[in-house]
Amino acid sequence: MKIAVIGTGYVGLVTGVALSEIGHTVTCIDVDPRKIEELNQGIPTIYEPGLGDMMLKNQQRNRLRFTDQHRAGLEGAEAVYLAVGTPQRADGSANLQYVEQAALDVAEHIQKSVIVVIKSTVPVGTNQRIKRLMMQHTRPGVSIKIASNPEFLREGSAIHDTFHGDRIIIGTEDYETAHVLEEINAPFGIPVVKTDLFSSEMIKYASNAFLATKISFINEIANLCEKLGADVEEVSKGMGLDHRIGNAFLKAGIGYGGSCFPKDTNALVQLAGNHHHDFNLLKSVIEVNNHQQCLLIEKMVARFGSLHDKRIAVLGLAFKPNTDDLRESPALVMIPKLVELGADVVCYDPIAANQGARWISEPVAYTKNVAESLSGADCAVIITDWPDIKRMNPETYVRLMRTPIVFDGRNCYPIPVARKATIEYYSIGRPDVVPEISR
Repeated sequence: MKIAVIGTGYVGLVTGVALSEIGHTVTCIDVDPRKIEELNQGIPTIYEPGLGDMMLKNQQRNRLRFTDQHRAGLEGAEAVYLAVGTPQRADGSANLQYVEQAALDVAEHIQKSVIVVIKSTVPVGTNQRIKRLMMQHTRPGVSIKIASNPEFLREGSAIHDTFHGDRIIIGTEDYETAHVLEEINAPFGIPVVKTDLFSSEMIKYASNAFLATKISFINEIANLCEKLGADVEEVSKGMGLDHRIGNAFLKAGIGYGGSCFPKDTNALVQLAGNHHHDFNLLKSVIEVNNHQQCLLIEKMVARFGSLHDKRIAVLGLAFKPNTDDLRESPALVMIPKLVELGADVVCYDPIAANQGARWISEPVAYTKNVAESLSGADCAVIITDWPDIKRMNPETYVRLMRTPIVFDGRNCYPIPVARKATIEYYSIGRPDVVPEISR
């Protein structure tokens, strides 16, 4: 099938590449000529393992192309995917201006009836509103069928998730449209759930809100474990073995971040409020997460008294491994606070170091060399559990740092390993490791 994808951000680019991989002819459209130029040269504009090779392969097969011209990109398209951003407004609601503009661009340029598939995360009722908007601007004789097909991709694992997902959600107004979308997605071999538009939109928000709730719950348990002398990792293991609970998203740390969970939880609270429903549970989830991101700062101040003139190695900027995305990363909260408290900060990230200055205005140093960040440091704080950090022998801290004191926001090292390395080690929801020499 001939498909157009509007938007070459994270969701749009992964969607377009994946659809071309299963045999469709795909044109990705974006209003940014710079991005289109890079993509046409086979250069991915986001970091995602496996994406570049798959993209280049399908470009060479003439199944995937990129353009900034809507008329050319939409020509002959049988289905058009809208995959543009829905950033958070100041009040927490989803900003739909990019979805609306994309819809108007499609309405202006399509020459024949088409299925419009909204991939973007949008509040309940948006699909129907976008359909009405488009029908007001299409030429006579052109009809629009609307479909909701939310994505459930994890950054850093998006290619794997696309081809090994748990389900594909298709929300439509009629059976025929649902059948076409099912045929488009059939090569993925993933179970399809067909439902109405409202339910499809809600499934996306409800899924992310529930996962965020699991994270905040285990972080609250972790904070209680510290006060009671329990080990949250043992607690998580015992909980996760119950099939009704499961072990996913029960890893304690310094909270969730990224482009989905913070935005979607806030949007769902706002959406509920707009319909006179006070979503107290989700408000608490957000409150817990906001505090969790400051937890390590509190531990550091308790340990040192003052962070003034302390050289601090920040290990990791991205909100999670295998991505260069800093959106809602705990680093964006913690680093300005460290600078405010007078610390000399050196940030390490193997992928996202170049993004640091774009997101953080404070005067800090950036490096892609972990040894450079640790050299002479008074303490290290782990924000992102990159594989190279998890694999690193804790003796490295002893060898490189002025004082081997580690505040681990991702529980990268087993407690016995930290003890053996004789580092001073503070993690989340587990016993502190304080060698005799530090007492």
